[in-house]
Amino acid sequence: MAFEPPRRLVRALGEAAPDGDGWLAKLPEVAERAVARRELAVERVQVPGGRSSLVVLVRTADGTPAVLKLAPRRARPESERAALAHWGGLGAVQLREGGGARERDEGVLLLERLRPDVSVRSLPEAKALLEAAGTLRRLWVEPPGSHRFETVAERTGRQAAAMRAGAVADDEVAPLVDAALAAREELLAAPPEQRLLHGTFRQSKVLAGDRMPWLAVGPDPVVGEGAFDLARLVRDRVEDLVAQPSGASTTRRRVKRLAESLEVDQERLRGWALFRAVESGVRARRVGRERDAELLLEFASWL
Repeated sequence: MAFEPPRRLVRALGEAAPDGDGWLAKLPEVAERAVARRELAVERVQVPGGRSSLVVLVRTADGTPAVLKLAPRRARPESERAALAHWGGLGAVQLREGGGARERDEGVLLLERLRPDVSVRSLPEAKALLEAAGTLRRLWVEPPGSHRFETVAERTGRQAAAMRAGAVADDEVAPLVDAALAAREELLAAPPEQRLLHGTFRQSKVLAGDRMPWLAVGPDPVVGEGAFDLARLVRDRVEDLVAQPSGASTTRRRVKRLAESLEVDQERLRGWALFRAVESGVRARRVGRERDAELLLEFASWL
């Protein structure tokens, strides 16, 4: 079978690393080897798929449906593997293989099959937020004692440096960047907890399953406070929020409702939502996704 990467993946990887690292060129060979080593039967490549990995629907030797996921090193697939192993299926998709040689295939994960075309985002908005928040609560656990996960301070430190550079080149976003960076400094001064977080949680990352109604997929795990994780959920369906005359007030109500439902400090959630929206907006503008940048920065101005 030809393991052709979906256009969405090719475009996203091009934005992340314009010069490339050769991963896409090697992908067909890596996929063929991973399939053969695990004696898998390939059904199809998932389309449109994700922005950081190739997802292939497969069946194991005994006919069990599964998913083969292949990701480049910059997507931190080994960190994802470690987080999924630590969660052990509680709130998240399960790994379908344990230790040994197969696990040492860098960037290759064999996972339980969920329903890839049915995400929480398919529900009405209020119900979607409720189910997503409930899934997220199950993921916030103590990290392993000797973990090597990136921390919120480390990840946002790299992002802050890129934001400062973007602000210098764009006077229009400078006030929002200044506010976001100030919020980050204040939030990092006294974090209330250190939990293992999903890292990139949103409605589309929660899929329907058989073992549990809803399970999270595609983590980019990080260790820090829950408000950081929840902040990405605040801006879900941002295009709909911006299109509403009451978008600003709806956003503020959403912050309050989500903070209360997961028992996080409302001001800390607001601060991280501001930082993450501005960071995403500046990054979108940097790679030429101007429409996305406009939506994100307008949303940030409401916080």
